[in-house]
Amino acid sequence: MKMMFRGATKVTIDAKGRLAMPTRYRGRIISRCDGQLVVTVDKDYCLLVYPYPDWEEIERKLMRLPSLNKQARRLQRLMVGYATEIEMDGNGRILLSKELREFSSIDRQSILIGQGNKFELWDDESWNKKRDSWLSMEDEAGLSNELDTLSL
Repeated sequence: MKMMFRGATKVTIDAKGRLAMPTRYRGRIISRCDGQLVVTVDKDYCLLVYPYPDWEEIERKLMRLPSLNKQARRLQRLMVGYATEIEMDGNGRILLSKELREFSSIDRQSILIGQGNKFELWDDESWNKKRDSWLSMEDEAGLSNELDTLSL
């Protein structure tokens, strides 16, 4: 059974690029993947943090996409190309590579957003701008039928 990650938590990246995973998630991460995670990039310029088994499933799906499709190749190049295996240390910290931090403009103040089977890691300022932009959008035309019928 997949673990669900939810909630938003402000986190700090130290000078070495380490992030302490919030205590409330550590037990789930250990039980799901023994602390083995994969971090990759997203087109919104944030980082995606997956438990290793969940990433393997995503990677298989990505690599089955048609290689002659330009959009599929771009997605493969970005997501698989930047995918970095990391291990949570005994203190619950993960080390983010310089390349991942530069891609996402993550410096010190960040926010970790639970997204079900993964986390999104955002630079705090970028997150606030995106969030405010999303919240101020008018009803978008053309929402899919699935969203139209979703009752929250």
